[in-house]
Amino acid sequence: MNEAADPQLQPVHSLLKRRRAGVLLHVTSLPGPATVGDLGSNAYRFVDFLVASGMTVWQILPIGPTMHDNSPYQSSSVYAGNPRLISLEMLLERGWLDEMPEAPISDEEKTNAIHNAGKRFHESASDEERHDYQRFIAEQKHWLEDYALFQALKQEESACWWDWHVTLRDRKPQALAMARARLKSVIQTVCFEQYLFYTQWMCLKQYANERGILLFGDVPIFVAHDSAEVWAHREIFDLLEDGHPRVVAGVPPDYFSETGQRWGNPLYCWDKLSEDNFSFWVNRLKAQSTLFDLLRIDHFRGFEAYWEIPAEEETAVNGHWVEAPGEELFRVLYRELPELELVAEDLGVITPEVEALRKACDLPGMKILQFAFSGGADNPYLPFHHTKDAVVYTGTHDNDTTLGWYTGLDDQSREFVDDYLGKPREIMPWPMIRSALASRANLAIIPLQDILGLDGSHRMNTPGTTEGNWDWRFDWDMVKPETESRLMHRVKMYGR
Repeated sequence: MNEAADPQLQPVHSLLKRRRAGVLLHVTSLPGPATVGDLGSNAYRFVDFLVASGMTVWQILPIGPTMHDNSPYQSSSVYAGNPRLISLEMLLERGWLDEMPEAPISDEEKTNAIHNAGKRFHESASDEERHDYQRFIAEQKHWLEDYALFQALKQEESACWWDWHVTLRDRKPQALAMARARLKSVIQTVCFEQYLFYTQWMCLKQYANERGILLFGDVPIFVAHDSAEVWAHREIFDLLEDGHPRVVAGVPPDYFSETGQRWGNPLYCWDKLSEDNFSFWVNRLKAQSTLFDLLRIDHFRGFEAYWEIPAEEETAVNGHWVEAPGEELFRVLYRELPELELVAEDLGVITPEVEALRKACDLPGMKILQFAFSGGADNPYLPFHHTKDAVVYTGTHDNDTTLGWYTGLDDQSREFVDDYLGKPREIMPWPMIRSALASRANLAIIPLQDILGLDGSHRMNTPGTTEGNWDWRFDWDMVKPETESRLMHRVKMYGR
């Protein structure tokens, strides 16, 4: 391959050419009065914490509307924001709420409050506010129209889209027109929710950027089956005539699971995407790059080859690899969006072909320190193997906390970790934090759980499981008075 010399496969990456440090924390993990964290005052306080700690990056998981398991990697839209992240506090400040519900605020109470704010807005908004709302509706029409109708129909049908009446399932024009008229008020509410989310998000982004903090987002490679995009664009997904998937996505048995992971997402019809010059991906990443300064492409190896599982299989064991047109896709992406700032999540089964694609695209990969201490000196996650074009982590949202991982090691493995790290006097996880910050990798990301020294009970997600995930939250009482200065000292020490 000679693509490394091709300017169409050479992104700018200006933000990733200097040494930086950041923190991994999903918005839902922020403190607050509702069932999940939101875009209100605690988000701004967290930005201030990053600044005081010398950090310049806030990494966040996908922010789309979640489903019953709250996984941010299974969303009903690749464009929409999660309404649960809307801050009622900020609606009160805008005068669109008379009072805050009493804490703790349930999801139902929050939804009702947002609906009441919508009524107040449509009754009494100023001309400037109405103009801003209409501008948003017009700018986002290319996805918002389908998404709002999809959500309204979901409420009416109480079923997945492939189980709707066949005329709605198959998007017959007359049925859709009748639904838009019948569900007009619900559609208006959904649009207002998205207006609130986007407005609050961009205010937070501006606040962060003005203080030198970059927002680092996450783009899942696959799309949830029960999503507006699959319903509206069935032609680009490998589906049967009745809307069910023929094959589904996942990964083979690996570090996390003996039976692999059967994610269940429908797979792309890459030939159809290519015929349309990958407009689905171009539009998707264009939208995400307005919300974030950097983007992690989840499951990057799926752009070289993906694990195809027959839909009737209950596990991922009986899948097989199918080649994907990653080189062609990224050539188009960088031609259309030349200033994309991307990071490849290159974990899992990484072959020479996957590594060649990553290098051809000049994308930083990921180095996880928790993976480094097995297999001998040639383990690529060991710090002395790191290169500048990498992002080093103590662990990710899919790993145990570093303290939980360390205490779960057997005595021999724990002794090896201690020996490698020089038998430091600091207690874990600070030796691992120090190792990450000292790495040659230009970007070091530390999960907040590690900064707070929390054990495995504070883990965010355990891959291959469906219970007890995605609901971890911190409290400001967990942040010790010396935490900011301690981080700032280390960040300066290692030139970040």
